[in-house]
Amino acid sequence: MKDQNCIFCKIANGEIPAATLYEDEDFRVILDLGPASKGHALILPKEHAANLYELPDALAGKAMILAKKIASKLSVALKCDGFNIVQNNGEAAGQTVFHFHIHLIPRYKGDTVNVTWQPGILTEEDKKEILEIFR
Repeated sequence: MKDQNCIFCKIANGEIPAATLYEDEDFRVILDLGPASKGHALILPKEHAANLYELPDALAGKAMILAKKIASKLSVALKCDGFNIVQNNGEAAGQTVFHFHIHLIPRYKGDTVNVTWQPGILTEEDKKEILEIFR
């Protein structure tokens, strides 16, 4: 299903032009118009899902395999020093377009890209609470 008001649906399905690196029946991979670094790309499914939780399992699996394939190819071609594969869900997590997508961000020594955090501490209370949920 496509969302007529979703810009990523329109890009993924070729209604809006984009710098396409790869396309198959399920996905389009494009260069990001606001790149964090040289070669920053987005994996867009052609079917609409607002986030990972709505994405069918089979498509989620295909998306990760595709991320590996494209990141590997970009790493060799751009001779980058590392790679971030980022997928945000919800506004609090930094999602700004509510169509599932994966950011492929090449990293270079000395770049100013910031996708890190200050490590916290796993308290006994939090650990017990979270482990109990999964029992």
